[in-house]
Amino acid sequence: MPPAPSPMVRRRRLGTELRRLRESAGLTGDQVIARVGWASASKLSRLENGRSRPDLSDVLDLLDLYEVTGATREELIGITRDAGNTRGWLRSYPVMTQRQRSYAELEAGCAEIFEYGPVIVPGLLQTPEYTRVRLLSSRQVIAAEDAEDPETEIAARVARQSTLTREIEPPRYEAVLEEAALGPRGGPAPVLAGQLRHLARLAERPNVTLWLLPPAAKVADWYVPETAFSIYRFADPNDPDAVAVEALAADLMLTGDDMLARYGRVFEWLRQAARPPDETLMWIAEAAAALGPPSGDDVDPPPAPLTPPAQRRRRTPQRPPQRTNPPPDR
Repeated sequence: MPPAPSPMVRRRRLGTELRRLRESAGLTGDQVIARVGWASASKLSRLENGRSRPDLSDVLDLLDLYEVTGATREELIGITRDAGNTRGWLRSYPVMTQRQRSYAELEAGCAEIFEYGPVIVPGLLQTPEYTRVRLLSSRQVIAAEDAEDPETEIAARVARQSTLTREIEPPRYEAVLEEAALGPRGGPAPVLAGQLRHLARLAERPNVTLWLLPPAAKVADWYVPETAFSIYRFADPNDPDAVAVEALAADLMLTGDDMLARYGRVFEWLRQAARPPDETLMWIAEAAAALGPPSGDDVDPPPAPLTPPAQRRRRTPQRPPQRTNPPPDR
């Protein structure tokens, strides 16, 4: 089945639509709360900001108040069901952890994913061995209560990676990797060799393109990106695109059109400065060969057997990452 829409993204889209309807009706938040008779004054705020899983009866109360009928009403009811279908969505993954869940929700239903990896290979491209090194090396800077069991965390990341290898409408995926991300500081030589060969195999897929940024490459007018980031664009053009920016303690999720335009521009600069995909693959193959022959464990893990249901992709496969005509601010 084609991938389902992201519950996280649908919550944000629903919230934006409900806020627009309230403002069009000329009502304040307090007036809405009083008219629908909700006990919690924060319920409307959480709904409009996409911070809570919506209850269909609550949304119906609001649609009645705003006098929404016809196709618009049916569309918002469908979005509400998608936004609240967290349990059904989670059943699509053999295993999932809280740490991986936010990324998995963003990736669900994606039509395009663009990532920049300055020092670490992005999660969707990691081998289990590389992930294990990354997790164990970070234990000293993660609070004990936030640390997941490494093997469970690895299995959850492998489950996420099935989005790139699914047979039905996999997303267009591009990543710009700094050479430093594939250098000797990343882990033991056998782990790096396996990671490099895994990248080469993934890049053979028609939906995956890798770009390698040499250390001496000039990016735009000497621009230096501050941190890793990921851009997510969705099959439904009305779903709000998103940017995830990696940080040590927490990741930032951005949806404003101005931020999306900025990161889209930076990704284009990085891509223009990087080695072409064919040269990137040659570099990866040579670097892997220099680290030694493949081991018996140097194989790809099997993809997760299940994928989320129901959404069609409409974007063209060669569309650049930056919108040419941004929609109104969501």
